Amino acid sequence: MRNLLATCGVLGLLLGGAAVGGAATPNVVLMMGDDHGWEETGFNGHPHVKTPVLDEMASSGLRFDRFYAAHPSCSPTRGSFLTGRHPNRYGTFAPGWSLRPEEVTIAHVLRKAGYRCGHFGKWHVGAVKAGSPVNPGGMGFDEWVSHDNFFELNPWLSRNGGPPEKIPGESSDVVVGEAIRFIDRARSDGKPFLAVVWFGSPHEPYSGLPEDLAPYDDLPAKYSKPVRLTSNETGGPVTRPQGEVLRERYAEITAMDRAIGRLRKHLAERGLRRDTLLFYCGDNGTSPDAALGVPHRGTKGQVYEGGTLVPGLIEWPGRIAQPRRTSVRATTSDLLPTLCALVGRPLPDRPLDGVDLSGAIDGTSTARPGPLFFWQYDVGRLGRSKLEPWIDPELQKGTTPLVKRSGGKATRDFTNFRLSAITSDDERGPRAIIDGDYKLVVHEQKGSDTVRRELFDLATDPGEKHDLIGQQAAVAEKLQARLAEWQRSVLRSLGGADYAK
Repeated sequence: MRNLLATCGVLGLLLGGAAVGGAATPNVVLMMGDDHGWEETGFNGHPHVKTPVLDEMASSGLRFDRFYAAHPSCSPTRGSFLTGRHPNRYGTFAPGWSLRPEEVTIAHVLRKAGYRCGHFGKWHVGAVKAGSPVNPGGMGFDEWVSHDNFFELNPWLSRNGGPPEKIPGESSDVVVGEAIRFIDRARSDGKPFLAVVWFGSPHEPYSGLPEDLAPYDDLPAKYSKPVRLTSNETGGPVTRPQGEVLRERYAEITAMDRAIGRLRKHLAERGLRRDTLLFYCGDNGTSPDAALGVPHRGTKGQVYEGGTLVPGLIEWPGRIAQPRRTSVRATTSDLLPTLCALVGRPLPDRPLDGVDLSGAIDGTSTARPGPLFFWQYDVGRLGRSKLEPWIDPELQKGTTPLVKRSGGKATRDFTNFRLSAITSDDERGPRAIIDGDYKLVVHEQKGSDTVRRELFDLATDPGEKHDLIGQQAAVAEKLQARLAEWQRSVLRSLGGADYAK
């Protein structure tokens, strides 16, 4: 019966949209900005940055007021986006740590449902070159024009694993152009499509076209604090006044916003907007060089709200006919289970951390059915161990150039290891649980084994300013127990138990 439903869904898509389990199956475009925090949009009240297209999506579709990246840094969140699982389950601990080839992604799922699947832009969960077992093709995509990491103006991208080619233009416009051509090919072949578009903006180092810089010419006079970031000239670190940095960063966000508008317009011109689920989010909170400190505590790299809250939008006129906001807490790990439900495919046979958001899409859900978990694995301790690589290191070497140099290189390599002997030390690292409105934050004090715990009521204190640990000890203990239980499940996955099935 399940196979019959899936077959009916594919036939319906080929005929322009039909039903699987009573729900219309959409084309799917999933977009993500790089280091784009929750507050950096017009619709969330930013005092400077201009995002007219995202604002229009927020006013016409479904706006998530509490959408979270699954991790406060990029590669781990990207893993969660693809797999529906917390990145610590498969060793994507930090930027530059790859996926494992055994993982099941949204592209694997939708390709089995008859979709043509393409990836465009930043990958950063493994090398994009041919031969890499975790390039987009190895992880289920039919086509890709992608970069190992982030990119600036005139980006170098690899087409289907080939040698990097320099494509002239503003980078967000470049990747949207590639996605548009992919969409048109898929429709010409009568196929539904999944297009994953991961922008290189607004990650530093920043650069912008003159017309995008101009609206922010007043910022250098307003923000003089020195901040550190990457020099576009040397690829190394530099200190500059924050106002100059914000002018360039916001120009990148504005250009990305315009490119999204180009994609929306193309879908409308092709008669595809009604039956296309168009999604946008960020991959972690705002980076420290650009954070203005309001309204949330913390930045990229921290498990406080400022490190994990990001913009979250869905536009799908055929199913979301009226604009709506939701306070349901959602995360990047929810994408895979949601898409499985929408196209009538079974969930992968392994522990998932995401949930189906169909109820939030339809307005029937008012709360998340279970807790949200965050955990930055303590990768520092791994440097003291000799570990067996999960993937041949030669296959993990990147090829696509970028401005920011690391270890003297203008490319990025990746890693992933086998951790056969899991100990209590593997439970270390900043971590948090949100259950209802309560959030428990746990971390080891720097340089010691002393554990610090903080408890916040996000309903009354979204800025995490008032620690309730002394007044609500019982609540904290309950949350601590659930967090520890979840960590044990994650560590079983990390050891490879999920792949034995």
